[in-house]
Amino acid sequence: MGKGVVRVSIKNFTRQNLKVLTGVPFSTVSDAVLPGWEVSLVFVGATKARSLNQSLRSKSYIPNVLSYEVGTKSGEIIICLSEAATESPRFGMNERNFVLLLFIHGLLHLEGRAHGATMEQCEQKLLAKFLPAQASAKGRVRTSPNVSTNRNRNRHRHIPGKTGRG
Repeated sequence: MGKGVVRVSIKNFTRQNLKVLTGVPFSTVSDAVLPGWEVSLVFVGATKARSLNQSLRSKSYIPNVLSYEVGTKSGEIIICLSEAATESPRFGMNERNFVLLLFIHGLLHLEGRAHGATMEQCEQKLLAKFLPAQASAKGRVRTSPNVSTNRNRNRHRHIPGKTGRG
């Protein structure tokens, strides 16, 4: 690590052992995305994740990751380990690498990025840079699950002469 790098503070509020995450370069990745920031990484269970999502965002589902600024150049990333374990196969990743993806995703939100193609490209570049060689040798890692989106659903909605129906 470089001079002046602040290590990521990690707290585990689950009963899960974090041995699977040994060696994940959280501090190095954090410094690459948000140099000079203090980042707290918190692992929680499903109940706590849902409760935090409800209180912070008024959403009732269990999120895989939440992130929010705590102060100037200070933020917290909360990852639900049980949700990460459930979702990782849909992304074609093991749990360890998926947690790294969620951490990167949270950092990019702290940086001010919104969901979209640009954010996914950043995630891809950072994963390629920080994943172990054997993990990235498998080819491109999906940063979005293989599900359809409604991104173009209303594309022709306001064009004169188009009803939006097929």
